[in-house]
Amino acid sequence: MSDDHTRVRDFFSARAADWDSRFPDDGPAYRAAASELGLRPGGRVLDAGCGTGRALPALREAVGASGVVLGLDLTPAMLEAATQAGRDRAGQLLLADVTRLPVRDASLDAVFGAGLISHLPDPAQNLRELRRVVRPGGLLALFHPIGRAALAARQGRQITPDDLRAEATLRPLLADAGWELTSYVDEDTRFLALAVRKD
Repeated sequence: MSDDHTRVRDFFSARAADWDSRFPDDGPAYRAAASELGLRPGGRVLDAGCGTGRALPALREAVGASGVVLGLDLTPAMLEAATQAGRDRAGQLLLADVTRLPVRDASLDAVFGAGLISHLPDPAQNLRELRRVVRPGGLLALFHPIGRAALAARQGRQITPDDLRAEATLRPLLADAGWELTSYVDEDTRFLALAVRKD
């Protein structure tokens, strides 16, 4: 396991048990972000870096009983917390690495990634891997329940223009990976960047 993977796994393992209680009011933001994907009954979606699975119920609701919802995370403790919260009933949980997805090429309609991009070891390459599993015209949603400035303040740091989630940084990064940024919202109460897979 790379140092990046070890660092991410250690960080989230230590916080998994009380993760949901630390952020109890995020549910509506997850639901609203999931609805932006425009998923339909029978759709296929991956929550990449699903953590405790907070997006899974909304994604299941969107694709219905005939759809496929996958929740993938690198940290066993996070998946355990998702199971304890009953969210394994909304989607199949997979212990796996976003850098090497156990998913067939072009088999999904969308990928949802909450808080994901800042934890990717090689964002350019990893966004290409996410593109690989999405059909042409499919969507990627990069989400956080608070915006860049609010998150920086929470973490006691300054917001910087070279932040991966800054539009001027994110747009070309996505384009180089085969995505086209179609919508970008960075407000105190949410961050949501939507991109479509280019052919």
